[in-house]
Amino acid sequence: MIDSNILYIMFAILFGLLFLNFPMMVPLITAPFVLILLFFTNISPMFLVQQMLQGISPYVLLAVPLFIFAADIMSYGHTSNRLLDFVGAFVGHLRGGYAITTSVTCAIFGSISGSTQATVVAIGRPMRERLLKVGYKDSDTLALIINSSDIALLIPPSIGFIIYGLVTGTSIGDLFIAGIGPGIMVMLFFATYSYFQARIKDIPLAERVPWSERLNVSKRAILPFGFPVIVIGGIYVGIFSPTEAAGVSVLYALVLEVLIYRTIPLKDIQKIALSTGLVTSAVFVLVAGGQALSWVLSYARIPQMIAEAVLGTDPSAVYVLFMVSLFFFVGCMLVDPIVVIFILTPIFFRAAVQAGVDPIHLGVIVTFQAAMGSATPPFGCDIFTASAVFNRPYLDVIRSTPPYIVMLLITSVLLIFFPQISLFLLQ
Repeated sequence: MIDSNILYIMFAILFGLLFLNFPMMVPLITAPFVLILLFFTNISPMFLVQQMLQGISPYVLLAVPLFIFAADIMSYGHTSNRLLDFVGAFVGHLRGGYAITTSVTCAIFGSISGSTQATVVAIGRPMRERLLKVGYKDSDTLALIINSSDIALLIPPSIGFIIYGLVTGTSIGDLFIAGIGPGIMVMLFFATYSYFQARIKDIPLAERVPWSERLNVSKRAILPFGFPVIVIGGIYVGIFSPTEAAGVSVLYALVLEVLIYRTIPLKDIQKIALSTGLVTSAVFVLVAGGQALSWVLSYARIPQMIAEAVLGTDPSAVYVLFMVSLFFFVGCMLVDPIVVIFILTPIFFRAAVQAGVDPIHLGVIVTFQAAMGSATPPFGCDIFTASAVFNRPYLDVIRSTPPYIVMLLITSVLLIFFPQISLFLLQ
């Protein structure tokens, strides 16, 4: 009975404190300490503190603040507008062109930020005004923005892939490359939907941009496109590791925005770095708490118990992936994706590998569900980000999300049955 009691008390603490409106880090850290005091009195609470410190000590985690810093520099400057102008100049005049521009630019900006929430802010702010101006309803605009931001968690450098690689020991560089195919697939799904939605709702066409202006915006966007070249190209050909790519990205962002474009005064770098520090500290507290809770659950053999109860003794690879998709999707609808990856990955990883699932492919499935859950009611983190940034009611933000959820679910099924979608670039 001790196993089931641990689960009951863990969920009571997690959801009880969340219901009382505590930030996620409070129940995440409280739960493992309470479980230790109640069930494992032979273990000193100081050991959990050591586990928390161990959780944030791996070298690979240096990539997280560096990528966030690079994205903050580019968001503070004019990079997002340059990317929007470039994509809009070539597709903005098409049916649904501004909506297509949103999805494509979110994918491009995702190669800078690796964060769905950063993409909501950087791309959503300028793009929402353009979409409203050409005739889109605000609810349609908000749904498009928060769901297109999902692509940022699939296109490298994805923070979700970094956390999964940390938990499982899987190559983060390979995970980055594997996320490109699914990210492009989602972008194409959204672009196709935007085209037919615009036809059905008779959204007016924007004016075609002359080739002289296209050439001009292309010149202005050349240097920002250096980010995916650095991150994806550098890792793919083996020039540097993901952490080294993050460091080079920061240097590139500083040179671009401070020295070349001169959009950021040198004195403002300290303010940007402070913002990065605040975001990074929140991420690392979640990582530390996730490590502590994950260790307690592993010590109590909870992962084995759940895996046996859910998966049985000899599950097929497809069945395992369906269960992984279900658990991670529901989990990320309720709490932060970083927490879900830390807690649930150890439960399913061993069973999935034993069933013949490629760890890289499993990482894509896990991160895809994390991305999808980030924009899915009731508690997807991007929903609340958009609500705060655009000052819109919760119901307005989620009203038009069902079609996007359906498209993401279809993509999820395709990824399960056709793993080559994510693995073809690695062969």
